[in-house]
Amino acid sequence: MAGTPIGDPADAPPRLAAELAGADVVAAEDTRRLRRLAQALGVEVPGRVVSYFEGNESARTPELVEALAGGARVVLVTDAGMPSVSDPGYRLVAAAVARGLRVTAVPGPSAVLTALALSALPVDRFCFEGFLPRKAGERLSRLREAAGDRRTLVYFEAPHRIADSLAAMARVFGENRRAAVCRELTKTYEEVRRGPLGELAAWAAQGVRGEITVVVEGAPAPDPADLSPAELVRRVAAREEAGERRKEAIAAVAAEAGLPKRDVFDAVVAAKHAAG
Repeated sequence: MAGTPIGDPADAPPRLAAELAGADVVAAEDTRRLRRLAQALGVEVPGRVVSYFEGNESARTPELVEALAGGARVVLVTDAGMPSVSDPGYRLVAAAVARGLRVTAVPGPSAVLTALALSALPVDRFCFEGFLPRKAGERLSRLREAAGDRRTLVYFEAPHRIADSLAAMARVFGENRRAAVCRELTKTYEEVRRGPLGELAAWAAQGVRGEITVVVEGAPAPDPADLSPAELVRRVAAREEAGERRKEAIAAVAAEAGLPKRDVFDAVVAAKHAAG
């Protein structure tokens, strides 16, 4: 697999042109974009070019694995960045490895790492979360799962959903949690907006265009002294209202608070008895 530029063709790794020129088969997420990239790099692609995208990934994988098994040199590229990172590629790599075939990578640009570097947020520990679910309820549930994560979080998002996603983040993570919205990275209209989630959500409500990566500060280290039994009960209740089972809600709140699950369970039971 080979990384491709996330915007500026000049960012293409030096090996990319050589790999495209020497491939027997090039599997591309979008064959037209591949042709444009090859033209920008000044390289001919003499091998067979086939499409390899979400809609045909499962069906085409066996064909590409057989080509590899037969000795063909197969190069996989996506529209931007590294294959498999919220893009086609995982199925092919897994299938090739299962057959004992050699797989290697041509390192290239990554929107995840580029956004992290520009965010001005801690990068010593981070978690890539990909795209959030489209449905509002599922999106909130996914965000609640990450609410107590102390690592910096990275998300991809579409321009028509970014306002709703930032509003949901502000609701779940808190309006004052720091974040950065990075759009059109390495392109002509590159922009990085940094600030509290509440402010970023208000900004995005006016409309945002382009390809977007969102970087969110990790949760602050909890201070158990600040979490009264009533607060623990409130957090469990909020998770139950969102659809979680009580056992899961108690485990999640305990993890967020840095407390034993038994402490949270006891607080919930005591509150239930007190309520009669």
